[in-house]
Amino acid sequence: MPRYLIASAWLLVLIATTGCETARFYSQAIHGQAQITHRRVPIDRILKNQTTDPVLRQKLALVLDLRQFAETNLALPAGGHYLDYADLQRKFVVWNVHAAPEFSIKPKGWWYPFVGRLSYRGYFSEDDARAKSSELRGQGFDVFTGGVAAYSTLGWFTDPVLNTFTNRAESELAELIFHELSHHKVFVRGDTDFKEAFATAVAEEAVRRWFQSRSDQAGLAGYEKDLARKAEFIAIVLQARERLQTLYTNNATIPADTRAAQLRDERAEIIGQLRRDYVSLRERWGGKDDYDRWFSRPLNNAQLNTIATYYQLVPGFHALLVQNGGDLEKFYVATRKLGRLSEARRREVLNEPRITVAQ
Repeated sequence: MPRYLIASAWLLVLIATTGCETARFYSQAIHGQAQITHRRVPIDRILKNQTTDPVLRQKLALVLDLRQFAETNLALPAGGHYLDYADLQRKFVVWNVHAAPEFSIKPKGWWYPFVGRLSYRGYFSEDDARAKSSELRGQGFDVFTGGVAAYSTLGWFTDPVLNTFTNRAESELAELIFHELSHHKVFVRGDTDFKEAFATAVAEEAVRRWFQSRSDQAGLAGYEKDLARKAEFIAIVLQARERLQTLYTNNATIPADTRAAQLRDERAEIIGQLRRDYVSLRERWGGKDDYDRWFSRPLNNAQLNTIATYYQLVPGFHALLVQNGGDLEKFYVATRKLGRLSEARRREVLNEPRITVAQ
Protein backbone atom coordinates (compact mmCIF):
# COMPACT_ATOMS: atom_id res chain seq x y z
CA MET A 1 0.00 0.00 0.00
CA PRO A 2 1.43 3.47 -0.89
CA ARG A 3 2.64 5.48 2.10
CA TYR A 4 0.15 8.29 1.50
CA LEU A 5 -2.71 5.78 1.77
CA ILE A 6 -1.22 4.37 4.97
CA ALA A 7 -0.96 7.89 6.42
CA SER A 8 -4.54 8.70 5.44
CA ALA A 9 -5.76 5.44 6.96
CA TRP A 10 -4.01 6.20 10.23
CA LEU A 11 -5.53 9.67 10.31
CA LEU A 12 -8.98 8.23 9.69
CA VAL A 13 -8.45 5.89 12.64
CA LEU A 14 -7.46 8.88 14.78
CA ILE A 15 -10.57 10.76 13.74
CA ALA A 16 -12.72 7.80 14.74
CA THR A 17 -11.07 7.40 18.14
CA THR A 18 -10.47 10.95 19.38
CA GLY A 19 -12.55 13.84 20.67
CA CYS A 20 -14.51 16.23 18.48
CA GLU A 21 -11.94 19.04 18.41
CA THR A 22 -9.08 16.70 17.54
CA ALA A 23 -11.22 14.91 14.96
CA ARG A 24 -12.04 18.24 13.28
CA PHE A 25 -8.34 19.11 13.20
CA TYR A 26 -7.30 15.89 11.46
CA SER A 27 -10.29 16.06 9.13
CA GLN A 28 -9.20 19.47 7.84
CA ALA A 29 -5.64 18.14 7.50
CA ILE A 30 -6.81 15.28 5.27
CA HIS A 31 -8.95 17.67 3.20
CA GLY A 32 -6.10 20.17 2.86
CA GLN A 33 -3.58 17.57 1.74
CA ALA A 34 -6.11 16.12 -0.71
CA GLN A 35 -6.60 19.57 -2.24
CA ILE A 36 -2.86 19.87 -2.85
CA THR A 37 -2.75 16.40 -4.40
CA HIS A 38 -5.70 17.24 -6.68
CA ARG A 39 -4.01 20.40 -7.99
CA ARG A 40 -0.62 18.86 -8.81
CA VAL A 41 0.68 19.15 -12.37
CA PRO A 42 4.06 17.74 -13.51
CA ILE A 43 6.59 20.55 -13.94
CA ASP A 44 7.87 19.02 -17.19
CA ARG A 45 4.39 19.43 -18.67
CA ILE A 46 4.23 23.07 -17.56
CA LEU A 47 7.66 23.83 -19.03
CA LYS A 48 6.65 22.31 -22.38
CA ASN A 49 3.48 24.43 -22.51
CA GLN A 50 4.23 27.46 -24.69
CA THR A 51 1.62 29.57 -22.86
CA THR A 52 3.29 29.19 -19.45
CA ASP A 53 4.10 32.52 -17.81
CA PRO A 54 7.82 33.26 -18.42
CA VAL A 55 8.46 34.17 -14.77
CA LEU A 56 6.85 30.95 -13.53
CA ARG A 57 8.79 28.99 -16.14
CA GLN A 58 12.07 30.48 -14.90
CA LYS A 59 11.27 29.73 -11.24
CA LEU A 60 10.23 26.14 -11.93
CA ALA A 61 13.38 25.52 -13.96
CA LEU A 62 15.38 26.96 -11.06
CA VAL A 63 13.69 24.57 -8.63
CA LEU A 64 14.66 21.60 -10.81
CA ASP A 65 18.27 22.82 -10.75
CA LEU A 66 18.12 23.30 -6.97
CA ARG A 67 16.79 19.81 -6.30
CA GLN A 68 19.49 18.32 -8.54
CA PHE A 69 22.13 20.31 -6.67
CA ALA A 70 20.68 19.12 -3.36
CA GLU A 71 21.10 15.49 -4.38
CA THR A 72 24.52 15.68 -6.01
CA ASN A 73 26.25 18.30 -3.85
CA LEU A 74 24.47 18.28 -0.49
CA ALA A 75 23.60 14.59 -0.03
CA LEU A 76 19.95 15.56 0.48
CA PRO A 77 17.25 13.10 -0.66
CA ALA A 78 15.31 14.97 -3.36
CA GLY A 79 13.54 11.75 -4.41
CA GLY A 80 10.21 12.59 -6.02
CA HIS A 81 9.93 15.95 -4.29
CA TYR A 82 9.45 19.20 -6.22
CA LEU A 83 8.75 17.56 -9.57
CA ASP A 84 5.13 18.77 -9.60
CA TYR A 85 3.57 22.21 -9.24
CA ALA A 86 0.31 23.12 -7.50
CA ASP A 87 -1.42 26.49 -7.65
CA LEU A 88 -3.52 26.74 -4.49
CA GLN A 89 -4.79 30.20 -5.44
CA ARG A 90 -3.98 31.61 -2.02
CA LYS A 91 -0.96 33.28 -0.37
CA PHE A 92 -0.12 30.54 2.13
CA VAL A 93 -0.41 26.77 2.22
CA VAL A 94 -1.08 26.61 5.98
CA TRP A 95 -1.44 28.95 8.93
CA ASN A 96 0.44 27.96 12.08
CA VAL A 97 -0.85 28.84 15.53
CA HIS A 98 1.77 29.30 18.27
CA ALA A 99 0.88 29.84 21.93
CA ALA A 100 2.59 30.42 25.27
CA PRO A 101 1.36 31.39 28.75
CA GLU A 102 1.17 35.12 29.38
CA PHE A 103 4.03 35.01 31.88
CA SER A 104 6.20 32.22 30.49
CA ILE A 105 8.26 31.70 27.35
CA LYS A 106 7.64 27.94 27.37
CA PRO A 107 5.63 27.22 24.22
CA LYS A 108 2.43 25.22 24.31
CA GLY A 109 2.82 21.88 22.54
CA TRP A 110 0.54 19.58 20.58
CA TRP A 111 1.00 15.88 19.92
CA TYR A 112 0.86 14.51 16.36
CA PRO A 113 1.09 11.00 14.94
CA PHE A 114 4.42 10.13 13.29
CA VAL A 115 6.24 13.32 14.42
CA GLY A 116 5.49 13.57 18.15
CA ARG A 117 5.05 16.78 20.08
CA LEU A 118 5.45 20.09 18.20
CA SER A 119 5.11 23.69 19.33
CA TYR A 120 2.52 24.77 16.77
CA ARG A 121 -0.85 23.79 15.32
CA GLY A 122 -1.18 24.03 11.52
CA TYR A 123 -4.42 24.71 9.64
CA PHE A 124 -5.11 24.71 5.90
CA SER A 125 -7.84 27.31 6.46
CA GLU A 126 -7.01 30.77 7.79
CA ASP A 127 -10.47 30.97 9.36
CA ASP A 128 -9.83 27.74 11.28
CA ALA A 129 -6.48 29.08 12.46
CA ARG A 130 -8.03 32.36 13.61
CA ALA A 131 -10.76 30.46 15.45
CA LYS A 132 -8.15 28.38 17.29
CA SER A 133 -6.22 31.56 18.09
CA SER A 134 -9.33 33.15 19.61
CA GLU A 135 -9.98 30.03 21.67
CA LEU A 136 -6.43 30.06 23.06
CA ARG A 137 -6.57 33.79 23.84
CA GLY A 138 -9.77 33.13 25.74
CA GLN A 139 -7.81 30.65 27.85
CA GLY A 140 -5.24 33.32 28.71
CA PHE A 141 -2.48 32.39 26.27
CA ASP A 142 -0.28 34.70 24.26
CA VAL A 143 -0.93 33.70 20.64
CA PHE A 144 0.83 34.26 17.33
CA THR A 145 -0.70 33.12 14.04
CA GLY A 146 1.35 33.26 10.85
CA GLY A 147 0.97 32.10 7.27
CA VAL A 148 3.45 29.49 6.04
CA ALA A 149 4.56 29.18 2.42
CA ALA A 150 5.79 25.56 2.56
CA TYR A 151 6.06 22.51 4.77
CA SER A 152 7.48 19.01 4.55
CA THR A 153 5.32 15.90 4.72
CA LEU A 154 8.43 13.92 5.77
CA GLY A 155 8.11 11.38 3.00
CA TRP A 156 4.47 10.45 3.53
CA PHE A 157 3.76 12.39 0.34
CA THR A 158 6.04 13.76 -2.36
CA ASP A 159 6.07 17.51 -1.81
CA PRO A 160 5.21 19.73 -4.80
CA VAL A 161 6.34 23.23 -5.66
CA LEU A 162 3.58 25.64 -4.58
CA ASN A 163 2.53 29.03 -5.89
CA THR A 164 2.93 30.26 -2.31
CA PHE A 165 6.71 30.46 -2.70
CA THR A 166 7.52 30.72 -6.42
CA ASN A 167 7.58 34.52 -6.20
CA ARG A 168 10.69 34.46 -3.99
CA ALA A 169 14.13 35.71 -4.98
CA GLU A 170 16.71 33.07 -5.93
CA SER A 171 18.45 32.98 -2.54
CA GLU A 172 15.13 32.76 -0.67
CA LEU A 173 13.76 30.05 -2.95
CA ALA A 174 16.98 28.06 -2.66
CA GLU A 175 16.96 28.40 1.13
CA LEU A 176 13.37 27.17 1.30
CA ILE A 177 13.95 24.12 -0.93
CA PHE A 178 17.12 23.12 0.93
CA HIS A 179 15.44 23.68 4.31
CA GLU A 180 12.47 21.45 3.50
CA LEU A 181 14.62 18.70 1.95
CA SER A 182 16.78 18.72 5.10
CA HIS A 183 13.79 17.46 7.08
CA HIS A 184 13.87 14.32 4.92
CA LYS A 185 17.54 13.75 5.79
CA VAL A 186 17.38 14.09 9.58
CA PHE A 187 14.25 14.36 11.68
CA VAL A 188 14.15 14.10 15.46
CA ARG A 189 10.70 13.25 16.70
CA GLY A 190 9.07 15.68 19.12
CA ASP A 191 11.76 18.41 19.17
CA THR A 192 10.64 21.40 17.10
CA ASP A 193 13.62 23.62 17.94
CA PHE A 194 16.18 20.95 17.06
CA LYS A 195 14.67 19.96 13.72
CA GLU A 196 14.05 23.52 12.55
CA ALA A 197 17.46 24.83 13.60
CA PHE A 198 19.15 21.90 11.87
CA ALA A 199 17.25 22.56 8.65
CA THR A 200 17.98 26.28 8.88
CA ALA A 201 21.72 25.68 9.33
CA VAL A 202 21.82 23.25 6.41
CA ALA A 203 19.90 25.68 4.20
CA GLU A 204 22.20 28.60 4.98
CA GLU A 205 25.32 26.57 4.21
CA ALA A 206 23.66 25.09 1.11
CA VAL A 207 22.80 28.48 -0.37
CA ARG A 208 26.40 29.59 0.06
CA ARG A 209 27.58 26.46 -1.79
CA TRP A 210 24.94 26.99 -4.47
CA PHE A 211 26.20 30.46 -5.34
CA GLN A 212 29.83 29.31 -5.13
CA SER A 213 29.13 26.43 -7.53
CA ARG A 214 27.82 28.93 -10.06
CA SER A 215 30.67 31.41 -9.48
CA ASP A 216 27.97 33.96 -8.64
CA GLN A 217 29.97 36.30 -6.43
CA ALA A 218 27.32 39.03 -6.54
CA GLY A 219 24.62 36.58 -5.46
CA LEU A 220 26.80 35.25 -2.65
CA ALA A 221 27.72 38.74 -1.44
CA GLY A 222 24.07 39.78 -1.40
CA TYR A 223 23.13 36.65 0.53
CA GLU A 224 25.88 37.22 3.11
CA LYS A 225 24.55 40.74 3.67
CA ASP A 226 21.04 39.32 4.15
CA LEU A 227 22.40 36.83 6.69
CA ALA A 228 24.26 39.57 8.55
CA ARG A 229 21.08 41.64 8.92
CA LYS A 230 19.16 38.54 9.96
CA ALA A 231 21.77 37.74 12.62
CA GLU A 232 21.40 41.22 14.11
CA PHE A 233 17.61 40.91 14.11
CA ILE A 234 17.78 37.50 15.78
CA ALA A 235 20.20 38.82 18.40
CA ILE A 236 17.91 41.62 19.59
CA VAL A 237 14.87 39.31 19.65
CA LEU A 238 16.66 36.59 21.64
CA GLN A 239 18.03 39.23 24.01
CA ALA A 240 14.51 40.51 24.67
CA ARG A 241 13.25 36.96 25.12
CA GLU A 242 16.01 36.26 27.65
CA ARG A 243 15.07 39.39 29.57
CA LEU A 244 11.45 38.23 29.62
CA GLN A 245 12.49 34.82 30.91
CA THR A 246 14.45 36.48 33.72
CA LEU A 247 11.48 38.72 34.51
CA TYR A 248 9.04 35.83 34.77
CA THR A 249 11.42 33.67 36.82
CA ASN A 250 12.52 36.35 39.28
CA ASN A 251 8.98 37.52 40.02
CA ALA A 252 7.41 34.12 40.60
CA THR A 253 7.08 34.76 44.36
CA ILE A 254 5.32 38.13 44.12
CA PRO A 255 1.75 37.99 45.55
CA ALA A 256 -0.76 37.14 42.83
CA ASP A 257 -2.88 40.27 43.38
CA THR A 258 0.01 42.56 42.35
CA ARG A 259 2.09 40.24 40.18
CA ALA A 260 0.11 40.43 36.92
CA ALA A 261 -0.01 44.22 36.73
CA GLN A 262 3.67 44.55 37.60
CA LEU A 263 4.74 41.93 35.08
CA ARG A 264 2.66 43.51 32.32
CA ASP A 265 4.26 46.90 32.95
CA GLU A 266 7.79 45.50 32.95
CA ARG A 267 7.09 43.33 29.92
CA ALA A 268 5.82 46.37 28.03
CA GLU A 269 9.13 48.11 28.72
CA ILE A 270 11.12 45.13 27.43
CA ILE A 271 9.01 44.96 24.27
CA GLY A 272 9.34 48.71 23.87
CA GLN A 273 13.12 48.45 24.07
CA LEU A 274 13.07 45.70 21.45
CA ARG A 275 11.17 47.98 19.09
CA ARG A 276 13.64 50.80 19.72
CA ASP A 277 16.52 48.43 19.04
CA TYR A 278 14.98 47.53 15.69
CA VAL A 279 14.59 51.19 14.74
CA SER A 280 18.31 51.60 15.43
CA LEU A 281 19.09 48.59 13.25
CA ARG A 282 17.01 49.95 10.37
CA GLU A 283 18.89 53.23 10.53
CA ARG A 284 22.22 51.39 10.46
CA TRP A 285 20.98 49.27 7.55
CA GLY A 286 20.25 52.38 5.52
CA GLY A 287 16.49 52.01 5.79
CA LYS A 288 16.28 48.31 4.87
CA ASP A 289 12.86 47.15 6.07
CA ASP A 290 13.37 43.36 6.08
CA TYR A 291 11.51 42.85 9.37
CA ASP A 292 8.98 45.69 9.41
CA ARG A 293 6.11 43.25 8.91
CA TRP A 294 7.27 41.15 11.86
CA PHE A 295 7.33 44.24 14.08
CA SER A 296 3.94 45.46 12.84
CA ARG A 297 2.23 43.03 15.22
CA PRO A 298 1.65 43.38 18.97
CA LEU A 299 4.68 41.38 20.10
CA ASN A 300 4.28 38.66 22.73
CA ASN A 301 5.88 35.49 24.11
CA ALA A 302 4.48 33.28 21.35
CA GLN A 303 5.84 35.44 18.54
CA LEU A 304 9.29 35.73 20.11
CA ASN A 305 9.34 31.96 20.53
CA THR A 306 9.08 31.47 16.76
CA ILE A 307 12.48 33.13 16.32
CA ALA A 308 14.02 31.01 19.08
CA THR A 309 12.58 27.87 17.46
CA TYR A 310 14.20 28.44 14.08
CA TYR A 311 17.42 30.20 15.05
CA GLN A 312 18.58 29.79 18.67
CA LEU A 313 20.40 26.51 18.03
CA VAL A 314 21.65 27.38 14.54
CA PRO A 315 25.14 28.57 15.64
CA GLY A 316 25.65 25.22 17.36
CA PHE A 317 24.84 23.34 14.16
CA HIS A 318 27.20 25.56 12.15
CA ALA A 319 29.92 24.79 14.72
CA LEU A 320 29.17 21.08 14.41
CA LEU A 321 29.62 21.31 10.64
CA VAL A 322 32.98 23.05 11.10
CA GLN A 323 34.02 20.38 13.61
CA ASN A 324 33.34 17.81 10.89
CA GLY A 325 35.54 19.63 8.41
CA GLY A 326 32.63 20.94 6.37
CA ASP A 327 31.78 17.37 5.32
CA LEU A 328 27.99 17.28 5.15
CA GLU A 329 27.68 13.50 5.33
CA LYS A 330 29.74 13.40 8.55
CA PHE A 331 27.70 16.33 9.83
CA TYR A 332 24.44 14.46 9.21
CA VAL A 333 25.79 11.41 11.07
CA ALA A 334 26.82 13.62 14.01
CA THR A 335 23.39 15.26 14.01
CA ARG A 336 21.66 11.88 14.16
CA LYS A 337 23.84 10.95 17.13
CA LEU A 338 22.82 14.18 18.83
CA GLY A 339 19.21 13.29 18.15
CA ARG A 340 19.59 10.11 20.19
CA LEU A 341 20.49 12.11 23.30
CA SER A 342 17.93 13.56 25.68
CA GLU A 343 16.45 16.90 24.66
CA ALA A 344 18.25 18.68 27.51
CA ARG A 345 21.60 17.11 26.61
CA ARG A 346 21.19 18.07 22.93
CA ARG A 347 20.93 21.70 23.96
CA GLU A 348 23.90 21.46 26.28
CA VAL A 349 26.05 20.05 23.47
CA LEU A 350 24.89 22.58 20.86
CA ASN A 351 25.52 25.46 23.25
CA GLU A 352 29.04 24.32 24.19
CA PRO A 353 31.85 26.59 22.88
CA ARG A 354 33.48 23.60 21.22
CA ILE A 355 31.04 20.90 20.24
CA THR A 356 32.09 17.28 20.53
CA VAL A 357 29.74 14.43 19.70
CA ALA A 358 30.84 11.03 20.97
CA GLN A 359 31.70 8.64 18.17
